[in-house]
Amino acid sequence: MNKKKRITSVCLIVVLTVLMFSYNLFHAEGESIHFNGKDDQNGLVIWYADEAMSNFINSAALDYSQQSGIKVKPVLVSGVDYLEHVNEASVRENSEEAMPDLIVMTNDNLEKAFLAGLATEIADGGFWVNEDNYPRSALSAVEYKDKYIGYPFYFETALLLYNQTYMGELAQKTIEAEANAQAGEEAMALIEQQESEEAASDQVVAEDEEIVVTEEEIEDKINVIIPATIDDILTFAEEYDAPEQVEAVFKWDVADIFYNYFMVGNYMNVGTDTGDDPTQIDIYNEDTIACLKVYQSLNQFFSISPKEVSYDSILKEFMEGKTVFAVATTDAISKLERAKENGEFAYEYGVTTLPDVSATRASRTLSVTNAIVINGYSENKAIANDFAKYLSYDMAGELYERTDKIGARKNVEYKNKNVNVALNEYENSVPLPKMLETSNFWVQLEICFTNVWNGKDVNTALRELSEMIKSQVTGTEYKEEVLPDPVEETEEMEEAEESEEGDTSEESTSEESSSEGTEQ
Repeated sequence: MNKKKRITSVCLIVVLTVLMFSYNLFHAEGESIHFNGKDDQNGLVIWYADEAMSNFINSAALDYSQQSGIKVKPVLVSGVDYLEHVNEASVRENSEEAMPDLIVMTNDNLEKAFLAGLATEIADGGFWVNEDNYPRSALSAVEYKDKYIGYPFYFETALLLYNQTYMGELAQKTIEAEANAQAGEEAMALIEQQESEEAASDQVVAEDEEIVVTEEEIEDKINVIIPATIDDILTFAEEYDAPEQVEAVFKWDVADIFYNYFMVGNYMNVGTDTGDDPTQIDIYNEDTIACLKVYQSLNQFFSISPKEVSYDSILKEFMEGKTVFAVATTDAISKLERAKENGEFAYEYGVTTLPDVSATRASRTLSVTNAIVINGYSENKAIANDFAKYLSYDMAGELYERTDKIGARKNVEYKNKNVNVALNEYENSVPLPKMLETSNFWVQLEICFTNVWNGKDVNTALRELSEMIKSQVTGTEYKEEVLPDPVEETEEMEEAEESEEGDTSEESTSEESSSEGTEQ
């Protein structure tokens, strides 16, 4: 074969290879695509703003480079005006910073990034990013206008911490008390059946045998006595014989909406779960009013000042054994583990989902998902998609051990069972909405919660908030129709009891009058 034919054959092979690569990039089952022979100019740049991710991203970039031949340069950037810096580096030809091909950002910024051309639909085609691999909350977080514009990476949400040492002690006492009560009932029944005093005496001796309680029984009992609703927490607080060092049964940062939102999350709709539909806003309704009334009533039982409390102080008091239950975010798991290793936390702890508002109204937490997006200005979108999939999916099993961040991907094994509880809470969570029209919603909702905690009328506070947000979205002044305060089941029961007492009193008076009339 002459030189010209060889060159033609090589060119043809290159063209066919490129075509096959473009078609099969995300359809190679179970394998990452490898790239070879690329120079520095064809490398990738990824920007991120969380320093805790540095070791993980740098290590993953090196491993990927060794496997694919594609160099990846991670760049840690300040989180202040993050998207503005991304935009400047992407559109300015003489920018001092290299344009990122991939950007790690929170899901609430996705609409802004997409409209600015800084995020584009991922090339996954549903092959990896689907419900088999990610919970619905993660998919909703990266969905915008029916497109996935990011790879779910890691998340944060709220959960309930409990002092397992205290709960274990309570569980053992409860089991022993129940066993003694049952033994006493059985003894009395036998005594009544026995004809001889000797047989009865033998049974009384048997009563004093030591009760052996297993760890499994204690764990099962803890699961039973952990409060499932806010009412259960209040009952627990009234009945619990707390150790001397306990200062509060239940505590959380009432000044931060992230720890409050679960009270209304199941009934407040801001753009649907995908957070991108401005026609779907439902803030002011009977359920949110009822739930926020329950929240306000907690101030009577747990006097917490928004000005004097912080998340760090909540976690510190929990570590010192001063609280039994605390609302925390997923980062608390790794912080408590390190504190135990350092001897700064002398108790065992557990994690569970947040309690429901009541027996009839469910709770639902808020979540923020960090996603990896592909810069719309990048000329390396194909390989950028492959590295994004490698980082968020292939490396998900190593993410928690290296960063203390919990990956959004499902089906990952964790040594710490509490991480799986956090994943369950995340799966049921509400992602932060993406709409630019509601970008100030969370600040205003936080103000609303604070005002309600301090005594403002719930109905009025929610109505004013709804009118503000809907006016922003519609561009015209919006007025809500005033809703009546919902009558709660407890109020209905009290009214029914009062009515019954009134009826009984009337009947009694009638009978007395009739009796007096007969005597006369």
